[in-house]
Amino acid sequence: MSDQISVRAVVKADVSALADLLGQLRYEVQEDELERRLEQVMAAPDHMAFVGHVDETIRGFIHVYGRPAFEKPPQAVIQAIAVDAPARRNGIGKRLIAAAEQWARDQGYGSVTLHASTDRAGAHAFYTALGYHRAATSVLFRRSFAPKPLIAGKYPND
Repeated sequence: MSDQISVRAVVKADVSALADLLGQLRYEVQEDELERRLEQVMAAPDHMAFVGHVDETIRGFIHVYGRPAFEKPPQAVIQAIAVDAPARRNGIGKRLIAAAEQWARDQGYGSVTLHASTDRAGAHAFYTALGYHRAATSVLFRRSFAPKPLIAGKYPND
């Protein structure tokens, strides 16, 4: 199947397929909300998203962005990657990672990082096989609050 895989930038018309792929990873999101999020990602100059498709059927996606930092050199971060369950182990994830890595190189980043849930051993093995290594352990903390309303797709203070 890997010869038939094509990778291209995400477009708004991909929202339904993206919602399905996110749902397979237990990230349920309504299409209208996902469309709003996609518009924000597409408008951000330091973000990129790709889909992998076979015969025009989307089988996976990846979202990568650049992150400058004080404590380490700037790096690219894979925020999300998902491959359709029936299409896994056919090269789609590998192609998507390669596209994200090429984007990172083109942007001048010297490394790519990602987070993987502790219960996704198969994903850990996949990333290790591609040359990624465990670089840290951490605990994610979150505090939720009501966001300010968006104005024309941007945060009011941007």
